[in-house]
Amino acid sequence: MNFDEVLDRIGGFGRFQKTLYVWICLPQIFLAFHMLVSVFTGAVPPHLCRSALPMGDGDGPSLGFNFSIAPGESCKPFQSQLNHTPAITEHSSTSNGCTGGWEFSKEVFLSTIVTEQDILAEPALIYKRWIFAQPHNGGYLSDTALSCPAVGLRWKKWDLVCENATLNSIGSSIYMFGLLVGAVLFGALADKYGRRMIILIGLAVQAIFGVGVAFAPNFYIYVLLRFVVGMTISAVIMNAFVLGTEWTGPKKRMLAGVITDYFFGFGYILLAGVAYLIRDWRKLQLAISAPSFLFLFYIWVLPKSARWLMANNKHEEALDLIHKAALTNGKPLVDDDIELCQSPKNSEKLQDLRKYTVIDLVRTPKMRKQSLILFYLWFVNVLVYYGLSLNISDFGMNIYLTQMIFGLVEMPARTITLFTLNRSRRISQLAFLAVGGLACLLTIFIPDDLSVVRTVLAMVGKFGITASLSIVYIYSAEVFPTVIRQNGIGMGSMCARAGGVIAPIIYLLRNISRHAPMVVFGLCPLIGAALTMFLPETAHKPLPDTIEDVECTRVSAMAEKSQHALYEECPKQNPDVIL
Repeated sequence: MNFDEVLDRIGGFGRFQKTLYVWICLPQIFLAFHMLVSVFTGAVPPHLCRSALPMGDGDGPSLGFNFSIAPGESCKPFQSQLNHTPAITEHSSTSNGCTGGWEFSKEVFLSTIVTEQDILAEPALIYKRWIFAQPHNGGYLSDTALSCPAVGLRWKKWDLVCENATLNSIGSSIYMFGLLVGAVLFGALADKYGRRMIILIGLAVQAIFGVGVAFAPNFYIYVLLRFVVGMTISAVIMNAFVLGTEWTGPKKRMLAGVITDYFFGFGYILLAGVAYLIRDWRKLQLAISAPSFLFLFYIWVLPKSARWLMANNKHEEALDLIHKAALTNGKPLVDDDIELCQSPKNSEKLQDLRKYTVIDLVRTPKMRKQSLILFYLWFVNVLVYYGLSLNISDFGMNIYLTQMIFGLVEMPARTITLFTLNRSRRISQLAFLAVGGLACLLTIFIPDDLSVVRTVLAMVGKFGITASLSIVYIYSAEVFPTVIRQNGIGMGSMCARAGGVIAPIIYLLRNISRHAPMVVFGLCPLIGAALTMFLPETAHKPLPDTIEDVECTRVSAMAEKSQHALYEECPKQNPDVIL
């Protein structure tokens, strides 16, 4: 019997699998934290450029600054009136052409990476102007009497605003690029060293580098550490999903996959509360990273994949795990209950099997059309999903409330797909893409004073895109034929990561038009919805096995033989060995 038949015998989703999914789902909460924390740590508070801010010898609080101005005015110098103190020391500096530095509001955030300054100070030649004030009409008139150089320590501020604002978006893109690199790197390593090993390494590295981000001395170290964290996110998410799938029976795999999505959504919601309580970005980063060290106990509780062990000729260890799972599920096995073969029926058939590559995805006309459409759907779903999720501050409502609402939307969006998919894959994909794109496009027509309406439309857009993203993986697996299915899913996943890399950069289009990002996030899904009409319906239909099946051409007898299953029942001879 093959491994799926073994799972049916021992229980496809019994106590063993349910316990496994507890271990798989718990890290999903913290993965959501890391994916979305930049909404708060990278937020841009209201700010003003100072040309003559009154200070003491150190950086003091702002005096009488009004941050309620138009966004475009925040990068212009602000002249403060020095008529309220007889003697003041002013530290002159240059930052992005702003001679007085920047003043940030602390009404919502105590600090973010935008307002941060380097932890390590450096010697610098600081010019001090001593300003003396003389009484005049009940106030004071300032007059510079002396300006002299002095050697001291100067804090270098990150000041990711105005001319440096692009660094913030680029930093987010580099983090997303880390997810892409991690998917490629750890995917290959997992096939060689096993899913469990890579999950454990990913969790450990994520905890260490996540805590390291909280102590980053400058912006460039911050970006580098976040890049590594992004790599570990892919390592954990991808291999946790595969490990759960490989232990779950075919009938429960879709439901089991949705469970992990729910925990990610729960982390989405919980982050709003954690960020509301912790307004300092370094403390917030520490709070979401340090608990990951608790996953050290996974060394003793997280099982290996018996399917992977079989594929790598570790038969005895696989049998031990199968017996353990059967016992946990209350369906103990005796030695002669299972006999498995993973080798081909004979060596000649193995030689008959053709090796397929990613080139085969675009080699023939119909397969090329379907592959390119699906790659675009992967790209646009992730582009809009993270484009909306990482820029919720643009909708005008309270950022913490908006984060919680966007997280709550995840639950019904993923649940509804369980019902619509049974009716039609194509119509479901088309409809949710159209809903998401149209809602995003409508936001550009809503005036700024109707922030609630804009947020509701963005929420509807998020609902549509989240549901569409849940569908595209299943739809792709059914459109791609068996011989190139893994290659197709892999390429689609890479296109999705590319969408994540580009999503933060799209917001740089605000320099051209403040509505440009939402226009992109609206039009791209609508184009995807139109393209979906050219894909085949796969609901309640047999999956294609060969490219010839997709092209509707005659399948040769040799091709049919080459697609026979590689698993077969073993002869009743040595029940203790998996051949």
